[in-house]
Parts: sequence; C-alpha cells; structure tokens
Amino acid sequence: MCLNTVLFDLDGTLLPIDMDSFMSIYFGEMGKIFMDIVDPKELISNVWKATEEMMNNNEQRTNEEVFMEAFEKHMGRDISIFKERLESFYDEEFMKVKEATGDAPLMRKAVNLLKDKGYDMVVATNPLFPKKAILHRIRWAGFEPNDFKYITSYEESCYCKPNIKFYEEVLKNINKSPKECIMVGNDEKEDLVAGKLGIKTFLIEDYIIKRKDYKVLPTHRGKYEDFYNFAYELPEIS
Repeated sequence: MCLNTVLFDLDGTLLPIDMDSFMSIYFGEMGKIFMDIVDPKELISNVWKATEEMMNNNEQRTNEEVFMEAFEKHMGRDISIFKERLESFYDEEFMKVKEATGDAPLMRKAVNLLKDKGYDMVVATNPLFPKKAILHRIRWAGFEPNDFKYITSYEESCYCKPNIKFYEEVLKNINKSPKECIMVGNDEKEDLVAGKLGIKTFLIEDYIIKRKDYKVLPTHRGKYEDFYNFAYELPEIS
C-alpha cells in the first residue's frame, strides 16, 4: 500500500510552543482556581505524579481513567469538586497559555496542500490533556478540528508516547497500516518510535526535542520549509 495518511504531533510541530512558559502559565492558573481547597505546590505535585502513572500505563484503560484514579489516590480525598472546576478551567483560564505559543504558516500551507492532494490528516499528539485543551491548541495553530480525520485525546486514548501501543492504537482507530502512514514530529523519542512499526517518520527540527538515551534515525528530517517542500513533492492520491 502507498502512503496516504499523515500523522502530526501538535506541540512543537503544528504549533510552535515555549514549553517552559506554557507550563508556568498552565500550572499558575490551575493553582489559582484550587487555592481555596489545596496548596498549589501540593496540587502540582499530585498532578505530576498522576501524569507519570498515566504515561506508564500499559493496560487498555483510557488515560482519563488512569489519571483520575491516580490523582484521587495521591490527593487522598474525593476529587469530585476538582473534576467540576477543571471543566470550566479548560474553557476559561487555560486560554491564557496561548501566550506561550507561536505561529507556523508553512505547516498550515503543508497541511492544506496535503488535504488537497487527497491525504488523510491525523493529530497524533501525546494524549495527556482533555480533548477541550487539544482542540483549543489545534485552533491556535490555525486549523479547525474537522481538518483532521482523527485526533488523540486522553478521554479516548489508552496509551501515551513513547509507548509503541499508542501508535498501534492510532492505526487501529483510523484503520490504516504502517505503510500507509508517516509520522511528523519534533521529538526524537516520542515521535520517531513510530518507526518501529514500519511507519515512516519526518523529524521537524525547528523545535526539536533531543533525547540522549534514544538514537533512532528518522526517514526524513528538516525544518518547516523542508517539510513543506516534502509535501509539495508528494504525489496526488488518485
């Protein structure tokens, strides 16, 4: 089968981002809305612990289920009020983290070009966030959710990058074989691990995340301009 589907990472790929600034604003705003019931440092510590358990999960349970169960365990109390406030947090306070993001017009051009050529577009972001937060970031990057055939999120995904099961799950959900896909991302480990399944890879170098403990060569590599040129050269799908 020929290449017909492009999987995109989100942060640092479709959406330029200063991750340090992102995390500072994100946790700063989250700490404020829970300040009356928990110390911000305790909250952040427990969010990280639950996130780590979610990332290490190897069972077929949604990331949301694993995170909430772990978060309640570490908080040592009922978390119903936290769930309620988080719903509004991702509609309101979360919007402030847009300040930490940038713009990648060449990636928009590349995505639109590939769509016009008949390729399926997929957002294969690490599903650590609720779908609301992911859809906000997709729009900040200049896209609409319906530009993509499938979008990973922690409500639906059962695994996280760099677990190879993450990519197996994506392939199953979009009904594609590895040979039909290419993974485009900026993380040497989380994105290039897709190559172990036979998925072609393109490493975006503009906001590259290097990993000393992981040395896998991508199928292709380059900056945003190089990826646009790569997309330009791909044939139309009949």
